[in-house]
Amino acid sequence: MLDHAISLLVSWVVEVISAAGYLGVVVLMAIESACIPLPSEITMPFAGYLVSLGRFSLIGAATMGALGCNLGSTVAYVVAAKGGRTAIERWGAHVLLRPVELDRAERFFARYGAVTVFVGRLLPVIRTFISFPAGLARMPMLKFQIYSFVGSWPWCFALAYVGALLGARWDSDPTLPRLFHEFDAIIVTALFAGFAWFIWSRWREIHPSKR
Repeated sequence: MLDHAISLLVSWVVEVISAAGYLGVVVLMAIESACIPLPSEITMPFAGYLVSLGRFSLIGAATMGALGCNLGSTVAYVVAAKGGRTAIERWGAHVLLRPVELDRAERFFARYGAVTVFVGRLLPVIRTFISFPAGLARMPMLKFQIYSFVGSWPWCFALAYVGALLGARWDSDPTLPRLFHEFDAIIVTALFAGFAWFIWSRWREIHPSKR
């Protein structure tokens, strides 16, 4: 079942990027940055693979990925800025964001300020949700966009670079397809585990007497 889910997810990512090119990279990265669990660890390495085939440039892939991050992050920012904490808690429930995690992100943002957006973009998981406290704090939009892009670009470049290196050796080294599949399996397994944990923790909150 897990292998089937992985195959479907990877196939969909491949089809979107293959059909839409750079625009596909923008759209997929925007989905992740809008707090929908679609790992950039799948999207950007495949974009890098297309770099090895000459369809993309490495700079272009990284830049389109970062632009997608900005696009999706703007959606999350606006939700927080316009709807406040209530909107985040209502929407966040669908993307595995709990109030305690929002509290932690808010405290971190309050302590370190706007630079949190830049640093957060370089960190797995945190990079997905950092737009919420920025929106709540009504960080100036121009500064938010600049920090988001500058922080996202190295992340996208690094993943695309790995994909390009692997792509260049894909046909000559038979172990690479297996390793790449195993890496995808780890990412998707983590997503499923996170979803299961979310359902379980919510059930415990609703039925405290059944703990």
